[in-house]
Amino acid sequence: MIQWKEEIIIESNIEKVWSLFFDKNIKKIMDKVEEHTLIEKKEEEVGAKHRQSYREGKRLETYIVETLKYEDLEDKKQKQISFVLGKAFEITLTFTLLKIDDTHTKFIYEGQNKGVNFVGRAMLKLGSEKSNNKVVQEFMQKVEQEALKA
Repeated sequence: MIQWKEEIIIESNIEKVWSLFFDKNIKKIMDKVEEHTLIEKKEEEVGAKHRQSYREGKRLETYIVETLKYEDLEDKKQKQISFVLGKAFEITLTFTLLKIDDTHTKFIYEGQNKGVNFVGRAMLKLGSEKSNNKVVQEFMQKVEQEALKA
């Protein structure tokens, strides 16, 4: 299993950063996502389900993303999602935003990726922590860049 927890301070209002995690803006911060369609409940509800398609090179993976946690308070926003990728990996991601002041937001990105079968566990063991950290850092930079544009 791979786990991570990283945080950065973004020079932007918490509401602007939070809006990047709305369905209509998800492709701005996850540019490999080709489809993100709500199929059950409302996007701001725990238990909401989305059909998501993600392209990695020529391969297109489609899976169901479930919202496990959704909190939208004035000074704290949090969304936790989970999905199984390629029948091999169970991925849980948590995005937490904390209001520092009107122009600064702390963004905490944490997650875990665990193999659900032999192939998934073997691939995680063979994968490098360095490449996973690179993906995490790139995502955080993308969120920060988009928040500064907004």
